[in-house]
Amino acid sequence: MNFEKMAKLIQEYSEKYRAKFIDVRIEEVDFVSINIENGKVEELEANQDFGIGVRVLINGWGFSSTTSVENFEKTLKIATKMAKISKSETSVYVGDPISDRVEIKMGNHLRDVDLEDKLQFFLRVNKMLETRKIKTRKTFYHDSIVKKTYLNSEGSFVEMVTPRIMIGISVVARANELMQNYWKYFGGTQGWELAEKIDFQYWSRMVVRKVTELLEAKSPPSGKLPVIMDPELTGVFIHEALGHAAEADSVRSGESILTGMIGKKIGVEELTVVDDPTLPGKFGSYIYDDEGVRGKKVEIIKNGVLVNYLTDRETSAVLGLEPNGHGRAQNSSYVPLVRMSNTYVAPSDWEFDEMLEEIKFGVYMIGDKGGQVDITNGSFMFGAKEGYIVRNGEIKEMIRDVALSGDILQILKSIRAIGNDLKIEFPGFCGKGQWVPVDDGGPHVLTEAIVGGLG
Repeated sequence: MNFEKMAKLIQEYSEKYRAKFIDVRIEEVDFVSINIENGKVEELEANQDFGIGVRVLINGWGFSSTTSVENFEKTLKIATKMAKISKSETSVYVGDPISDRVEIKMGNHLRDVDLEDKLQFFLRVNKMLETRKIKTRKTFYHDSIVKKTYLNSEGSFVEMVTPRIMIGISVVARANELMQNYWKYFGGTQGWELAEKIDFQYWSRMVVRKVTELLEAKSPPSGKLPVIMDPELTGVFIHEALGHAAEADSVRSGESILTGMIGKKIGVEELTVVDDPTLPGKFGSYIYDDEGVRGKKVEIIKNGVLVNYLTDRETSAVLGLEPNGHGRAQNSSYVPLVRMSNTYVAPSDWEFDEMLEEIKFGVYMIGDKGGQVDITNGSFMFGAKEGYIVRNGEIKEMIRDVALSGDILQILKSIRAIGNDLKIEFPGFCGKGQWVPVDDGGPHVLTEAIVGGLG
Protein backbone atom coordinates (compact mmCIF):
# COMPACT_ATOMS: atom_id res chain seq x y z
CA MET A 1 0.00 0.00 0.00
CA ASN A 2 1.19 3.47 -0.84
CA PHE A 3 0.49 5.40 2.36
CA GLU A 4 2.15 8.54 0.99
CA LYS A 5 -0.33 8.59 -1.89
CA MET A 6 -3.23 8.08 0.53
CA ALA A 7 -2.00 10.91 2.75
CA LYS A 8 -1.68 13.19 -0.28
CA LEU A 9 -5.25 12.42 -1.37
CA ILE A 10 -6.51 13.12 2.13
CA GLN A 11 -4.87 16.56 2.07
CA GLU A 12 -6.18 17.31 -1.43
CA TYR A 13 -9.77 16.47 -0.50
CA SER A 14 -9.47 18.34 2.80
CA GLU A 15 -8.41 21.53 1.02
CA LYS A 16 -10.71 21.19 -1.98
CA TYR A 17 -13.88 20.56 0.03
CA ARG A 18 -12.87 22.54 3.13
CA ALA A 19 -13.30 19.51 5.32
CA LYS A 20 -13.04 20.07 9.05
CA PHE A 21 -11.53 16.64 9.48
CA ILE A 22 -10.77 13.46 7.53
CA ASP A 23 -9.42 10.22 8.89
CA VAL A 24 -8.69 6.81 7.38
CA ARG A 25 -8.28 3.40 9.04
CA ILE A 26 -6.62 0.51 7.20
CA GLU A 27 -6.98 -2.88 8.91
CA GLU A 28 -5.24 -6.15 8.11
CA VAL A 29 -6.48 -9.08 10.22
CA ASP A 30 -4.96 -12.55 10.44
CA PHE A 31 -7.16 -14.88 12.52
CA VAL A 32 -7.81 -18.47 13.61
CA SER A 33 -11.12 -19.87 14.92
CA ILE A 34 -11.78 -23.32 16.39
CA ASN A 35 -15.11 -24.54 17.75
CA ILE A 36 -15.57 -28.04 19.16
CA GLU A 37 -18.77 -29.59 20.52
CA ASN A 38 -18.87 -33.05 22.11
CA GLY A 39 -15.58 -33.99 20.48
CA LYS A 40 -16.71 -32.90 17.02
CA VAL A 41 -15.00 -30.05 15.20
CA GLU A 42 -17.78 -27.62 14.28
CA GLU A 43 -15.51 -24.85 12.95
CA LEU A 44 -11.89 -24.69 11.87
CA GLU A 45 -10.81 -21.54 10.08
CA ALA A 46 -7.53 -19.74 9.42
CA ASN A 47 -8.06 -16.66 7.32
CA GLN A 48 -7.30 -13.01 6.61
CA ASP A 49 -9.50 -9.93 6.37
CA PHE A 50 -8.71 -6.52 4.95
CA GLY A 51 -10.61 -3.26 5.00
CA ILE A 52 -10.40 0.51 4.77
CA GLY A 53 -12.76 2.91 6.54
CA VAL A 54 -12.94 6.57 5.56
CA ARG A 55 -14.61 9.29 7.62
CA VAL A 56 -15.09 12.92 6.56
CA LEU A 57 -16.54 15.88 8.46
CA ILE A 58 -17.85 18.87 6.46
CA ASN A 59 -21.46 19.85 7.24
CA GLY A 60 -21.79 16.60 9.13
CA TRP A 61 -20.16 13.20 9.06
CA GLY A 62 -19.79 11.02 6.00
CA PHE A 63 -18.48 7.47 6.19
CA SER A 64 -17.71 4.77 3.66
CA SER A 65 -15.62 1.60 3.62
CA THR A 66 -14.07 -0.80 1.13
CA THR A 67 -12.18 -4.08 1.08
CA SER A 68 -9.98 -3.03 -1.85
CA VAL A 69 -7.00 -0.67 -1.92
CA GLU A 70 -7.84 0.15 -5.54
CA ASN A 71 -11.17 1.60 -4.38
CA PHE A 72 -9.66 3.98 -1.85
CA GLU A 73 -10.22 7.22 -3.77
CA LYS A 74 -13.73 6.14 -4.74
CA THR A 75 -14.47 5.46 -1.07
CA LEU A 76 -13.03 8.85 -0.12
CA LYS A 77 -15.29 10.50 -2.72
CA ILE A 78 -18.40 8.76 -1.36
CA ALA A 79 -17.62 9.73 2.24
CA THR A 80 -16.96 13.33 1.14
CA LYS A 81 -20.27 13.52 -0.76
CA MET A 82 -22.14 12.21 2.29
CA ALA A 83 -20.40 14.75 4.54
CA LYS A 84 -21.37 17.61 2.20
CA ILE A 85 -25.08 16.76 2.19
CA SER A 86 -25.22 15.92 5.90
CA LYS A 87 -26.85 18.56 8.11
CA SER A 88 -25.79 17.38 11.58
CA GLU A 89 -23.63 20.21 12.81
CA THR A 90 -20.92 19.05 15.18
CA SER A 91 -17.27 19.56 16.01
CA VAL A 92 -14.25 17.32 16.53
CA TYR A 93 -11.07 17.36 18.58
CA VAL A 94 -8.11 17.70 16.22
CA GLY A 95 -4.92 18.06 18.27
CA ASP A 96 -1.35 17.88 17.10
CA PRO A 97 -0.38 15.32 14.43
CA ILE A 98 1.07 12.08 15.76
CA SER A 99 3.62 9.83 14.09
CA ASP A 100 4.16 6.52 15.84
CA ARG A 101 4.51 2.78 15.42
CA VAL A 102 3.51 0.56 18.33
CA GLU A 103 3.17 -3.17 18.85
CA ILE A 104 1.94 -5.30 21.73
CA LYS A 105 4.55 -8.04 21.93
CA MET A 106 3.79 -11.75 22.27
CA GLY A 107 5.77 -14.09 24.49
CA ASN A 108 5.07 -17.03 22.18
CA HIS A 109 3.98 -15.83 18.74
CA LEU A 110 0.53 -17.04 17.73
CA ARG A 111 1.75 -18.07 14.28
CA ASP A 112 4.66 -20.11 15.65
CA VAL A 113 2.16 -22.72 16.84
CA ASP A 114 0.84 -24.92 14.03
CA LEU A 115 -2.92 -24.95 13.39
CA GLU A 116 -3.02 -28.76 13.71
CA ASP A 117 -1.30 -28.52 17.10
CA LYS A 118 -3.88 -25.99 18.28
CA LEU A 119 -6.73 -28.20 17.09
CA GLN A 120 -5.37 -31.30 18.86
CA PHE A 121 -4.74 -29.24 21.99
CA PHE A 122 -8.35 -28.12 22.22
CA LEU A 123 -9.76 -31.53 21.29
CA ARG A 124 -7.96 -32.77 24.40
CA VAL A 125 -9.42 -29.93 26.44
CA ASN A 126 -12.90 -30.78 25.19
CA LYS A 127 -12.38 -34.41 26.20
CA MET A 128 -11.58 -33.27 29.76
CA LEU A 129 -15.18 -32.03 30.09
CA GLU A 130 -16.70 -35.44 29.35
CA THR A 131 -18.66 -37.05 32.21
CA ARG A 132 -21.90 -38.98 32.47
CA LYS A 133 -24.09 -36.04 33.50
CA ILE A 134 -22.74 -33.62 30.88
CA LYS A 135 -25.00 -33.52 27.84
CA THR A 136 -23.15 -30.84 25.90
CA ARG A 137 -19.52 -29.81 26.19
CA LYS A 138 -18.08 -26.98 24.13
CA THR A 139 -14.61 -25.55 23.63
CA PHE A 140 -13.80 -22.53 21.52
CA TYR A 141 -10.60 -20.77 20.58
CA HIS A 142 -10.11 -17.55 18.66
CA ASP A 143 -6.96 -15.58 18.02
CA SER A 144 -6.15 -12.60 15.83
CA ILE A 145 -3.25 -10.37 14.93
CA VAL A 146 -4.58 -7.00 13.82
CA LYS A 147 -2.44 -4.42 12.08
CA LYS A 148 -4.10 -1.00 11.94
CA THR A 149 -2.77 2.02 10.11
CA TYR A 150 -4.33 5.37 10.93
CA LEU A 151 -4.01 8.58 8.87
CA ASN A 152 -5.81 11.90 9.18
CA SER A 153 -5.99 15.35 7.61
CA GLU A 154 -3.83 16.85 10.37
CA GLY A 155 -0.90 14.70 9.28
CA SER A 156 -1.12 11.86 11.79
CA PHE A 157 0.31 8.48 10.82
CA VAL A 158 0.04 5.69 13.40
CA GLU A 159 0.70 1.99 12.90
CA MET A 160 -0.52 -0.47 15.55
CA VAL A 161 -0.14 -4.23 15.86
CA THR A 162 -2.32 -5.97 18.45
CA PRO A 163 -2.55 -9.71 19.15
CA ARG A 164 -5.65 -10.98 20.90
CA ILE A 165 -6.63 -14.44 22.08
CA MET A 166 -9.80 -15.83 23.66
CA ILE A 167 -10.57 -19.33 24.93
CA GLY A 168 -13.79 -20.70 26.38
CA ILE A 169 -15.04 -23.94 27.91
CA SER A 170 -18.70 -24.57 28.68
CA VAL A 171 -20.93 -27.45 29.75
CA VAL A 172 -24.64 -28.19 29.91
CA ALA A 173 -26.06 -30.76 32.34
CA ARG A 174 -29.59 -32.08 32.61
CA ALA A 175 -31.47 -34.01 35.28
CA ASN A 176 -35.15 -34.79 34.80
CA GLU A 177 -36.69 -31.53 33.53
CA LEU A 178 -33.97 -29.30 34.89
CA MET A 179 -31.09 -27.99 32.76
CA GLN A 180 -28.11 -25.94 33.96
CA ASN A 181 -24.99 -24.58 32.28
CA TYR A 182 -21.63 -23.28 33.40
CA TRP A 183 -18.62 -21.81 31.62
CA LYS A 184 -15.25 -20.16 31.96
CA TYR A 185 -13.57 -17.75 29.53
CA PHE A 186 -9.94 -16.68 29.26
CA GLY A 187 -8.54 -13.90 27.10
CA GLY A 188 -5.97 -11.18 26.63
CA THR A 189 -3.77 -9.16 24.31
CA GLN A 190 -1.12 -11.86 24.42
CA GLY A 191 0.29 -14.72 22.40
CA TRP A 192 0.06 -18.50 22.82
CA GLU A 193 1.66 -18.16 26.25
CA LEU A 194 -1.81 -17.36 27.61
CA ALA A 195 -3.05 -20.83 26.62
CA GLU A 196 0.08 -22.46 28.04
CA LYS A 197 -0.47 -20.86 31.46
CA ILE A 198 -4.05 -22.16 31.89
CA ASP A 199 -4.57 -25.25 34.04
CA PHE A 200 -7.30 -26.81 31.88
CA GLN A 201 -7.51 -29.90 34.09
CA TYR A 202 -8.42 -27.72 37.05
CA TRP A 203 -10.90 -25.53 35.19
CA SER A 204 -12.55 -28.49 33.44
CA ARG A 205 -13.12 -30.22 36.77
CA MET A 206 -14.41 -26.95 38.23
CA VAL A 207 -17.05 -26.21 35.58
CA VAL A 208 -18.23 -29.84 35.59
CA ARG A 209 -18.50 -29.83 39.39
CA LYS A 210 -20.33 -26.51 39.45
CA VAL A 211 -22.91 -27.44 36.82
CA THR A 212 -23.56 -30.76 38.56
CA GLU A 213 -24.05 -29.04 41.92
CA LEU A 214 -26.45 -26.53 40.33
CA LEU A 215 -28.79 -29.39 39.44
CA GLU A 216 -29.23 -30.01 43.17
CA ALA A 217 -29.28 -26.34 44.22
CA LYS A 218 -32.30 -24.60 45.72
CA SER A 219 -34.28 -21.67 44.38
CA PRO A 220 -33.19 -18.25 45.67
CA PRO A 221 -34.92 -16.16 48.33
CA SER A 222 -36.60 -12.91 47.36
CA GLY A 223 -36.55 -9.45 48.81
CA LYS A 224 -34.12 -6.69 49.65
CA LEU A 225 -31.04 -8.36 51.10
CA PRO A 226 -27.34 -7.87 51.76
CA VAL A 227 -25.45 -9.14 48.70
CA ILE A 228 -21.79 -9.93 48.21
CA MET A 229 -20.81 -9.76 44.54
CA ASP A 230 -17.71 -11.72 43.52
CA PRO A 231 -15.07 -9.99 41.33
CA GLU A 232 -16.72 -11.19 38.09
CA LEU A 233 -20.20 -9.98 39.01
CA THR A 234 -18.73 -6.73 40.37
CA GLY A 235 -17.07 -6.23 36.99
CA VAL A 236 -20.14 -6.86 34.87
CA PHE A 237 -22.26 -4.72 37.19
CA ILE A 238 -19.91 -1.74 36.98
CA HIS A 239 -19.48 -2.21 33.21
CA GLU A 240 -23.15 -2.48 32.37
CA ALA A 241 -24.78 -0.33 35.03
CA LEU A 242 -22.24 2.49 35.30
CA GLY A 243 -19.78 2.22 32.40
CA HIS A 244 -22.33 2.68 29.61
CA ALA A 245 -23.86 5.63 31.45
CA ALA A 246 -20.38 7.21 31.56
CA GLU A 247 -19.87 6.99 27.78
CA ALA A 248 -19.95 10.59 26.61
CA ASP A 249 -22.17 10.00 23.58
CA SER A 250 -25.03 8.91 25.87
CA VAL A 251 -24.26 11.89 28.12
CA ARG A 252 -24.32 14.23 25.13
CA SER A 253 -27.70 12.92 23.97
CA GLY A 254 -29.16 13.23 27.47
CA GLU A 255 -29.92 9.52 27.64
CA SER A 256 -27.60 8.88 30.58
CA ILE A 257 -28.50 9.22 34.25
CA LEU A 258 -25.01 10.74 34.64
CA THR A 259 -25.70 13.73 32.37
CA GLY A 260 -24.72 16.91 34.20
CA MET A 261 -23.43 14.99 37.23
CA ILE A 262 -19.68 15.74 37.00
CA GLY A 263 -18.44 16.81 40.43
CA LYS A 264 -21.38 15.28 42.27
CA LYS A 265 -21.16 12.52 44.86
CA ILE A 266 -22.92 9.45 43.46
CA GLY A 267 -21.42 6.67 45.59
CA VAL A 268 -19.82 5.93 48.92
CA GLU A 269 -16.48 7.58 49.63
CA GLU A 270 -14.60 4.25 49.34
CA LEU A 271 -15.78 3.78 45.72
CA THR A 272 -13.39 4.44 42.84
CA VAL A 273 -14.20 3.16 39.34
CA VAL A 274 -11.59 3.04 36.58
CA ASP A 275 -11.46 2.33 32.86
CA ASP A 276 -7.93 1.64 31.70
CA PRO A 277 -6.92 0.51 28.18
CA THR A 278 -3.24 0.64 29.15
CA LEU A 279 -3.33 -2.43 31.44
CA PRO A 280 -0.76 -4.93 30.13
CA GLY A 281 -2.15 -8.07 28.54
CA LYS A 282 -5.85 -7.55 29.27
CA PHE A 283 -8.49 -8.41 26.68
CA GLY A 284 -9.73 -4.82 26.29
CA SER A 285 -6.26 -3.24 26.14
CA TYR A 286 -4.87 -1.11 23.30
CA ILE A 287 -2.27 1.62 22.86
CA TYR A 288 -4.12 3.91 20.44
CA ASP A 289 -7.87 3.90 19.87
CA ASP A 290 -9.48 3.80 16.42
CA GLU A 291 -9.25 7.57 16.10
CA GLY A 292 -5.49 7.70 16.55
CA VAL A 293 -5.76 8.99 20.13
CA ARG A 294 -3.59 7.34 22.75
CA GLY A 295 -5.66 5.39 25.25
CA LYS A 296 -5.61 6.80 28.78
CA LYS A 297 -6.47 5.50 32.22
CA VAL A 298 -9.67 7.26 33.31
CA GLU A 299 -11.02 7.48 36.83
CA ILE A 300 -14.77 7.67 36.24
CA ILE A 301 -15.60 7.83 39.94
CA LYS A 302 -13.01 8.88 42.53
CA ASN A 303 -13.83 8.60 46.23
CA GLY A 304 -17.54 8.44 45.40
CA VAL A 305 -17.52 11.54 43.15
CA LEU A 306 -18.19 11.40 39.40
CA VAL A 307 -15.09 13.04 37.90
CA ASN A 308 -14.87 11.91 34.25
CA TYR A 309 -16.69 10.59 31.23
CA LEU A 310 -15.22 8.35 28.54
CA THR A 311 -14.74 10.35 25.34
CA ASP A 312 -13.88 10.16 21.66
CA ARG A 313 -12.77 13.01 19.38
CA GLU A 314 -16.30 14.29 18.79
CA THR A 315 -17.72 14.17 22.31
CA SER A 316 -14.60 15.67 23.86
CA ALA A 317 -14.92 18.67 21.51
CA VAL A 318 -18.68 19.08 21.91
CA LEU A 319 -18.63 18.71 25.71
CA GLY A 320 -15.37 20.63 26.18
CA LEU A 321 -13.59 17.68 27.78
CA GLU A 322 -10.11 16.24 27.55
CA PRO A 323 -9.99 13.42 24.96
CA ASN A 324 -9.03 10.14 26.60
CA GLY A 325 -8.82 7.67 23.72
CA HIS A 326 -12.07 5.69 23.92
CA GLY A 327 -13.21 5.91 20.28
CA ARG A 328 -13.43 2.27 19.17
CA ALA A 329 -14.87 0.35 16.23
CA GLN A 330 -15.50 -3.34 15.59
CA ASN A 331 -13.50 -3.09 12.39
CA SER A 332 -12.92 -0.76 9.44
CA SER A 333 -16.51 -1.20 8.25
CA TYR A 334 -17.83 0.59 11.34
CA VAL A 335 -17.65 4.17 12.60
CA PRO A 336 -15.83 4.56 15.95
CA LEU A 337 -18.07 5.08 18.96
CA VAL A 338 -17.33 5.86 22.60
CA ARG A 339 -16.56 2.49 24.20
CA MET A 340 -15.11 1.03 27.37
CA SER A 341 -11.88 -1.00 27.54
CA ASN A 342 -10.95 -2.62 30.88
CA THR A 343 -13.43 -1.39 33.50
CA TYR A 344 -13.15 -2.17 37.18
CA VAL A 345 -13.85 -1.17 40.76
CA ALA A 346 -10.61 -0.23 42.50
CA PRO A 347 -9.80 -2.29 45.61
CA SER A 348 -10.12 -1.13 49.21
CA ASP A 349 -9.02 -2.87 52.41
CA TRP A 350 -11.76 -5.33 53.38
CA GLU A 351 -11.08 -9.05 53.72
CA PHE A 352 -13.71 -11.39 52.31
CA ASP A 353 -14.26 -13.03 55.71
CA GLU A 354 -14.89 -9.62 57.23
CA MET A 355 -17.68 -9.04 54.71
CA LEU A 356 -19.28 -12.36 55.60
CA GLU A 357 -19.25 -11.41 59.28
CA GLU A 358 -21.39 -8.35 58.42
CA ILE A 359 -24.27 -10.53 57.20
CA LYS A 360 -26.91 -12.23 59.35
CA PHE A 361 -28.93 -13.34 56.33
CA GLY A 362 -27.99 -12.54 52.76
CA VAL A 363 -26.67 -13.89 49.48
CA TYR A 364 -23.22 -14.43 47.96
CA MET A 365 -23.45 -14.22 44.16
CA ILE A 366 -20.77 -15.52 41.79
CA GLY A 367 -20.28 -14.91 38.07
CA ASP A 368 -22.25 -13.29 35.28
CA LYS A 369 -25.31 -14.82 33.64
CA GLY A 370 -26.42 -11.79 31.64
CA GLY A 371 -29.05 -9.17 32.32
CA GLN A 372 -30.30 -5.78 31.29
CA VAL A 373 -29.85 -2.14 32.24
CA ASP A 374 -31.60 1.10 31.39
CA ILE A 375 -29.06 3.93 31.64
CA THR A 376 -31.85 6.48 31.20
CA ASN A 377 -33.72 5.68 34.42
CA GLY A 378 -30.97 3.76 36.19
CA SER A 379 -32.72 0.42 36.62
CA PHE A 380 -30.88 -2.88 36.20
CA MET A 381 -31.18 -6.65 36.57
CA PHE A 382 -28.29 -9.12 36.46
CA GLY A 383 -28.19 -12.86 36.86
CA ALA A 384 -25.37 -14.80 38.52
CA LYS A 385 -23.98 -18.18 37.48
CA GLU A 386 -24.35 -19.43 41.04
CA GLY A 387 -25.26 -18.18 44.49
CA TYR A 388 -25.08 -19.16 48.14
CA ILE A 389 -27.10 -18.31 51.22
CA VAL A 390 -25.06 -16.47 53.84
CA ARG A 391 -26.33 -17.09 57.37
CA ASN A 392 -24.72 -15.62 60.49
CA GLY A 393 -21.48 -14.91 58.66
CA GLU A 394 -21.15 -18.36 57.09
CA ILE A 395 -21.64 -19.57 53.51
CA LYS A 396 -24.39 -22.19 53.50
CA GLU A 397 -26.53 -23.85 50.81
CA MET A 398 -26.14 -23.26 47.08
CA ILE A 399 -28.88 -21.50 45.11
CA ARG A 400 -29.44 -21.41 41.35
CA ASP A 401 -30.95 -19.00 38.81
CA VAL A 402 -30.45 -16.04 41.13
CA ALA A 403 -30.59 -12.39 40.08
CA LEU A 404 -30.13 -9.00 41.67
CA SER A 405 -31.88 -5.81 40.61
CA GLY A 406 -32.34 -2.24 41.71
CA ASP A 407 -31.42 1.35 40.99
CA ILE A 408 -27.83 2.02 39.90
CA LEU A 409 -27.21 5.14 41.97
CA GLN A 410 -28.92 3.67 45.01
CA ILE A 411 -26.74 0.58 44.88
CA LEU A 412 -23.58 2.70 44.65
CA LYS A 413 -24.65 4.58 47.78
CA SER A 414 -25.57 1.34 49.57
CA ILE A 415 -22.10 -0.22 49.31
CA ARG A 416 -20.97 -1.31 52.77
CA ALA A 417 -17.59 -2.85 51.98
CA ILE A 418 -15.09 -3.10 49.10
CA GLY A 419 -12.56 -5.91 49.15
CA ASN A 420 -8.80 -5.96 48.70
CA ASP A 421 -8.83 -8.87 46.22
CA LEU A 422 -8.88 -7.14 42.81
CA LYS A 423 -9.24 -9.37 39.74
CA ILE A 424 -9.54 -8.14 36.15
CA GLU A 425 -9.75 -11.37 34.19
CA PHE A 426 -13.25 -11.65 32.78
CA PRO A 427 -12.97 -11.06 29.02
CA GLY A 428 -15.86 -10.63 26.64
CA PHE A 429 -17.31 -8.63 23.78
CA CYS A 430 -19.45 -5.57 24.45
CA GLY A 431 -22.29 -4.79 22.06
CA LYS A 432 -23.44 -1.31 21.07
CA GLY A 433 -24.59 -1.82 17.51
CA GLN A 434 -21.12 -3.32 16.99
CA TRP A 435 -18.82 -5.48 19.09
CA VAL A 436 -15.50 -4.62 20.73
CA PRO A 437 -13.31 -6.68 23.10
CA VAL A 438 -13.44 -5.63 26.75
CA ASP A 439 -12.41 -6.86 30.17
CA ASP A 440 -13.82 -6.02 33.57
CA GLY A 441 -13.56 -6.93 37.21
CA GLY A 442 -13.02 -5.67 40.71
CA PRO A 443 -12.79 -7.07 44.22
CA HIS A 444 -15.62 -8.57 46.26
CA VAL A 445 -18.21 -5.89 47.05
CA LEU A 446 -20.86 -5.94 49.79
CA THR A 447 -23.99 -3.92 49.05
CA GLU A 448 -27.76 -4.20 49.33
CA ALA A 449 -30.07 -5.08 46.43
CA ILE A 450 -33.33 -6.77 45.53
CA VAL A 451 -32.74 -10.50 45.14
CA GLY A 452 -34.97 -12.88 43.19
CA GLY A 453 -35.07 -15.63 40.64
CA LEU A 454 -34.22 -15.57 36.92
CA GLY A 455 -37.02 -16.19 34.45
